[in-house]
Amino acid sequence: MVRDRDVVVVGGGVAGLVAARDLAATGRDVLLLEGSPEIGGKLRSHEVAGLTVDVGAEAMLARRPEGVGLAAEIGAEVVHPTTATSGVWSRGALRAMPRSLMGVPFDVDQLAASGVLSPEGLARARAEHDTEVDDDVSVGDLVAARLGDEIVDRLVEPLLGGVYAGHARRISAAAAVPQLLAMARRGSLLEQAAAVPTSTTPVFAALPGGMGRFPGLIADGGGFEVRTSATVRALRRTPSGWAVTVGPTTHPETIEAGAVVLATQAAPTARLLGEVAPRAADELAGVETASVAVVTFAFRAQDVPDALLERSGFLVPPVEQRTIKASTFSFAKWGWVRDLDPDVVVLRTSLGRHREESTLQADDEGLVRVSLADLAAMAGITARPLDTHVQRWGGALPQYAVGHVDRVARIRAGVDELPGLAVCGAAYDGVGIPAVIGSARRAVASVTRAE
Repeated sequence: MVRDRDVVVVGGGVAGLVAARDLAATGRDVLLLEGSPEIGGKLRSHEVAGLTVDVGAEAMLARRPEGVGLAAEIGAEVVHPTTATSGVWSRGALRAMPRSLMGVPFDVDQLAASGVLSPEGLARARAEHDTEVDDDVSVGDLVAARLGDEIVDRLVEPLLGGVYAGHARRISAAAAVPQLLAMARRGSLLEQAAAVPTSTTPVFAALPGGMGRFPGLIADGGGFEVRTSATVRALRRTPSGWAVTVGPTTHPETIEAGAVVLATQAAPTARLLGEVAPRAADELAGVETASVAVVTFAFRAQDVPDALLERSGFLVPPVEQRTIKASTFSFAKWGWVRDLDPDVVVLRTSLGRHREESTLQADDEGLVRVSLADLAAMAGITARPLDTHVQRWGGALPQYAVGHVDRVARIRAGVDELPGLAVCGAAYDGVGIPAVIGSARRAVASVTRAE
């Protein structure tokens, strides 16, 4: 069966939803196809001890306009974290996280007071080395050359691990922290970081009730059709545009469209582009990913140390050789979470780093068990939880290796040769929600400009 559409969007994460909404707003007939049973990508909610909380991404950057701007467009309220402060487990203690730009401290004295670094590591950081900077270099190598290995191991690694589930010495500075690369080219990192004015603008924002609500709000009233459990198997060009094959191999359906936006992860996008844009497909196939798991716990409030009420959570450097890489104290970080039930506290741990998938080979009970052991050792939580939930995100986080910016340019050059075709999502310009929205809007501009 053949059906005609103006545009088909493949992928129902934030990128696909935004692309579909923006295209529908221009009067186009838009169909969004999502292979899984529900839309939302890495945004998802689930009940834990009867409370509905996020089990995927729980916040978006507020200092980039795309996320909070979209919330305003759809009439969604945003909230910001409480004044609870974040920490880092380092050298046998839970310590205050020094303010920094991806590990480069804004205040070296604050870094010293935190105790995150040893005296030797702190002395090396203070004695910043003036080194030349390549066009692209890993974040870890850049900071280590200037400020030493220890600041990378104990600050840069956990910060990048929290965002990318990757390793500092493999992630591209040009792609992940371009402002850091620009600073290094101008001169001293410490001097420039110290000169950054203190901002009172919140760093993060979320929706009351959780970011898991965001996908549904984007789709509601968006003016486009959504089909879930609709796996797209092939893409080919036609004289008038594009043909998309969707559905099981026993009952395939062909949908013809004037334009197609691929808002899927790197690997499935590469497969769909294999015949029509082989060079772009090869480049996308080279983007590695990391798998992670989020374990959510509900405890009785009386079983959680009072001191944790002032902490929003903590990061764990790989050098500490713990299993979890971070814990978010949702009950302390978000007022809306604590308001759900003052007698219950909700917190989460995250596990999994790039090329370390062995951690996630444990069953769900195993992930709960190792998380509880680490929470006991690092946060003093020894009680039995009221409820738990394990959410696995397989291959969810693309890794921005050195050279990623050039790789993305080559991908887009190959796709741009084909009018009416565009790509977007976390594999290109950033993994955060605002960056993904920006990627979607770039794709929309590309397909509309080609008409």
